[in-house]
Amino acid sequence: MLKEFKDFAMRGNVVDLAVGFILGGAFGTIVKSLVNDVLMPPIGLLLGGVDFSNLKIVLKEGNEAADIAEVAISYGLFINNVISFVIVAWALFLIIKAMNTLKKKEEAAPKEPAAPPKQEVLLEEIRDLLAKR
Repeated sequence: MLKEFKDFAMRGNVVDLAVGFILGGAFGTIVKSLVNDVLMPPIGLLLGGVDFSNLKIVLKEGNEAADIAEVAISYGLFINNVISFVIVAWALFLIIKAMNTLKKKEEAAPKEPAAPPKQEVLLEEIRDLLAKR
């Protein structure tokens, strides 16, 4: 049973999936930083110095003295997350498009003709020898 599990875990597609998952998490961190630290500050500046992460609709004011938390709809964070999603989706689209282009080129490339089977070669040699007689 342990051997079966090892075979399953070490199969290429499971390992590839794990590597993809880890890289996806790292890529997500980079995209989040790109959106929050690079893209949103200039966009906020263009819109009059608005910091999107602080945009919210307060439903109920909080009170720190009474230890009551504020209830709010943070639509600015939602906007940041939508922009992050669009960037990730665009990057994946470009990667998949590039991979499909490479596959099409590979499929369209002329293939060398396959060598005929041994049996066919032997029959041709016999035919040629009989034709010479």
